[in-house]
Amino acid sequence: MLDTPGVYIREIPSGSRPISGVATSNTAFVGTFSRGPVNTATRVTSYGEFERMFGGLAANSETSYGVRAYFLNGGSVAFIVRVATAAAAAAAGSIDDLDLTATSPGVWGNNLRIGIAHGADAATFTMLVREYDGDTVVREEVFIDVTATAGPRFVDDVVAEESELIEANQTSGNRPSATQVDGADATTLDELLETAAADFVALAGGNDGVMETDAGWAAVASATIRGSEAASSGIYALNQIVPQVFNLMCLPGAAVFDTDNAASAAIYQEAYAFCRTNYAFLIVDPPGNVDRANMAGWLTALGSAAGPNSSLYYPRLTGPDPLNPLQPREIGPSGVAAGLFARTDANRGVWKAAAGTEARVVGGTPVDVMTDRQQGPVNTAGVNVIRTFPVYNTIIWGARTLDGADARASEWRYNSVRRLALFIENSLQRGLQWVVFEPNDEPLWASVRLNVGAFMNQLHRQGAFQGASARDAYLVKCDSETTTQADINLGILNVYVGFAPVRPAEFVIIRIQQRFQTAA
Repeated sequence: MLDTPGVYIREIPSGSRPISGVATSNTAFVGTFSRGPVNTATRVTSYGEFERMFGGLAANSETSYGVRAYFLNGGSVAFIVRVATAAAAAAAGSIDDLDLTATSPGVWGNNLRIGIAHGADAATFTMLVREYDGDTVVREEVFIDVTATAGPRFVDDVVAEESELIEANQTSGNRPSATQVDGADATTLDELLETAAADFVALAGGNDGVMETDAGWAAVASATIRGSEAASSGIYALNQIVPQVFNLMCLPGAAVFDTDNAASAAIYQEAYAFCRTNYAFLIVDPPGNVDRANMAGWLTALGSAAGPNSSLYYPRLTGPDPLNPLQPREIGPSGVAAGLFARTDANRGVWKAAAGTEARVVGGTPVDVMTDRQQGPVNTAGVNVIRTFPVYNTIIWGARTLDGADARASEWRYNSVRRLALFIENSLQRGLQWVVFEPNDEPLWASVRLNVGAFMNQLHRQGAFQGASARDAYLVKCDSETTTQADINLGILNVYVGFAPVRPAEFVIIRIQQRFQTAA
């Protein structure tokens, strides 16, 4: 209201709502592990964190080796989904009316030991939880002055809040019996710390269930990995990470059994459909019985999984096994490829193909050593080959999607182009949420053009598109031509975004001609 003469300030919205790019190489691994929460997507940012939460390498877990390869080759963020069969069980034990259970299923829980110390206060006690590897204590937790009755230090609540090893259920108000030390009750924490493992209460009954290299895995692998969307299990546990995103998916456990490639392909087909819905990219492992001679049959079996949102790397890799240094271990290449995607994205950008002399593989060498002539038919079928070259050692020597076979003539021939498109689509889908329910008219269209144009211009300046000028590199159109009155009446806003991607120089041709000098 203006009633007094003077100068008044009014702030006018600029219409600028910057669009942030989503991540490009967060990688999801779905498989069996020796420990950790089941059917829960857990974010880890290092191999050390993976070891602490999921037990690290397990001889019968192919996926654990894939996670290790991912971090060795440059990976930084992974979403780990542990799946388990019906036989998996958590170790358990009791001290009087205090029931204790390992936090997750697995044999690992059988290594837990519990000690109790009574203090001067008759209402409180101290509990020591140890995890042993043989006679060595590898992890330890202490809960001081907890109570068997409801209150600020109720044992159930304290353990639930602080423990990574056990869950507690106190069924009465009586505190549990103290550990016997030299024939007497332990009364201090120091006495517990000096007590032998044999004097503690041991948890028992832990079971891993059927793991990926165990007999019987082929019969349960499909249902276990695929899971259920209704139950948010298997690959569908990744629906829990919203608003975070995953960009790559690796399923090493889907390719470790080679008695039924059709079952393996069915897993990849469902995973591919899930990735398409989530703007993600699937990296497929070849089963152990797939080689150059029968590669065409495997590609046919993949069916719908052989599309623009997937890549297949061949051959499998062999390298030192930290769990058995005397016996090399063969692993699928998906974890390696995902790590190199992440490393390349960080150093160069998602538009740079993770292939070539910079894409050096750490932790393995190809089991099938190929020449240029031998690679040719595999490459033209859309399969990326891992090769060993002098000086450069083992590198990825291919950058195609499974839709990139020459016969398909696909516009999504290269995985760097497809992944750039997925990055743009996901970023715009998330960055334009504010537009929903805004008045569908020219002021809104201008704001959309401004924000999407700024986002695309930033990518162009970073080298994501062809063209010296923005006009040649990308197009953003949102006006009365893209959104007609009929669209407005239906509540529809149409935004057209086009871009000219940079494609890898897959074939470099050098023409040499002998020139003769003519006489003067």
